Amino acid sequence: MLNFKKGKYRVINYKKYKGDPTGVVYRSGWEHEVMKWCDSNPKVRRWWSEEIAIPYRSPRDGKFHRYFPDFWWEIEQDGKLKRYLIEVKPKRKLEPPKNKRSKRYLEESIEYAVNQAKFERGREWAAAPWMRVRRHHRARPQDSMD
Repeated sequence: MLNFKKGKYRVINYKKYKGDPTGVVYRSGWEHEVMKWCDSNPKVRRWWSEEIAIPYRSPRDGKFHRYFPDFWWEIEQDGKLKRYLIEVKPKRKLEPPKNKRSKRYLEESIEYAVNQAKFERGREWAAAPWMRVRRHHRARPQDSMD
């Protein structure tokens, strides 16, 4: 299953990678697929993975933590260069939990609130007119990245 794949990614196109290409790590099969896509897609001009830390206040404990967005990329779209912050998550982690009777409801609710706090800080960080924020999810691993 793609979700549980972890490892170190070997960057092929070093000139495209904006950061240290020797320490690129993926924490899921989906992240690994995005890395391969960024590395091989000619429309992606530059990219990095988890190279910046954005401070955010966690609703779990009220303390400041650091959020490392999964990806940043600069891509050619409609004849223009556009920049995006990308967070790769399963769809279920982007929606509030539904089953209040579940044993995991409280933990899932907290995880959802923490994710929302991270995304909000990411949007604030990317508020510059040249940046966009996207949360990327795929219902199935084989769904296209295009």
